[in-house]
Amino acid sequence: MYMSNDNVIEVHNVTKSFKVFYDRSHNLKEYAIFRKRRAYEEREVLKGISFDVKKGEAVGLIGHNGCGKSTTLKLLTKIMYPDSGSIVMKGRVSSLIELGAGFHPDMSGRENIYINASIFGLSHREINERLDDIIQFSELREYIDNPVRTYSSGMYMRLAFAVAINVNADILLVDEILAVGDANFQAKCLQKMRSLKESGVTIVLVSHDSGVIKSFCDRAIWINDGKIVADGKSMNVEDEYLAYMNAQRYNDEIEKSEANSSENTDIKDNKIIITKSNTKSGNSSITSAKHFGSRKVVLSSLMLCNSMGKETAVLREDEAYEIIYKYHVNDHFVKEINIGMGIFDIDGKWIFGTNTVLCNTRVIINGDEGTVHFHGEPLHLLSGEYILQVAIVGMDQEPYDYHQEYKHFQVLSPYKESGIIHYNTKWTVENGV
Repeated sequence: MYMSNDNVIEVHNVTKSFKVFYDRSHNLKEYAIFRKRRAYEEREVLKGISFDVKKGEAVGLIGHNGCGKSTTLKLLTKIMYPDSGSIVMKGRVSSLIELGAGFHPDMSGRENIYINASIFGLSHREINERLDDIIQFSELREYIDNPVRTYSSGMYMRLAFAVAINVNADILLVDEILAVGDANFQAKCLQKMRSLKESGVTIVLVSHDSGVIKSFCDRAIWINDGKIVADGKSMNVEDEYLAYMNAQRYNDEIEKSEANSSENTDIKDNKIIITKSNTKSGNSSITSAKHFGSRKVVLSSLMLCNSMGKETAVLREDEAYEIIYKYHVNDHFVKEINIGMGIFDIDGKWIFGTNTVLCNTRVIINGDEGTVHFHGEPLHLLSGEYILQVAIVGMDQEPYDYHQEYKHFQVLSPYKESGIIHYNTKWTVENGV
């Protein structure tokens, strides 16, 4: 099949179904006596999906559990094959899906490196050349000649990860495995993935971590019920998905509460008013892609102030600033909240973000209203337009009032460097002798 020179992956109208047995027989006797146990349903997991991936792109597959993300990745690895449609790929493929598949528990870590790397298509000579890099990355040098059955689960996964990312692949397929080892090793894994991306490796990643999708992936593909709902810039697609999921979550809560409550919820003056009634309660959630949440606590006002304490939409690069949040409480079962902020450039790249929990500041609910002040040092950003994102979330991470683009503001800088930030530098010149 003809493939565009720009693409390394092309998926054309792929479908995939599975037989889901209600109660399958486990031996011949059960098979003969309980014939009804052979009953099954045909479940269509993918319903004609199509997409292309260009060389060097990092693409995130997102969606709720069971939507078809991991099935798509397994089709790309050829662990399984589509019922119809076609998948064309160009180059050597490495997968971080079933880490450690092919490891033999009685063989040493060193022996398993040779076995596992050969599964990825490396020759004995190529494995010899990469052996030290794999051992060094895994941080298992003192245990490398021990049988892997003596390894902890974290050691086992680290060795498998080290093998998979050191096979010089053209395409890397990753399925929810970045939580490998401790926090330091996780950061090391993500940094390695970034360096592979910068070197031109094409990466397709499945993750429920919105931060990873937004910061690491160029594109995101949202799959829902076996179909592609959205395909585009990762920031935009992830925001649409989060808004949809939060709306679904809130609607489910409404449906559950209606059976046991006679309260009716109406929105008036940006507040939720609870009135006793026998009528059906209204849906008060916010569901747009840029603004979503359950409204249990809402942002009633926000001020961005300059170093003089005056509200502004323009900051100098060298002046401190303050953000004043005022919030209103609609659900008095909420006892504590987490308030956050983020700064993005006009292209949606994340520059900075923090919240009260990260800064060990507790926001305890006491009454209907509250005010929180964020004090920021000078931004040292270069001249341009920037976006302020603000959010109020529950301690269980439930979004109450999430504004993806609350305010656009300008930064004025006298400096003419390239990029986003300014910091002090100095050049010195030594003339040749």
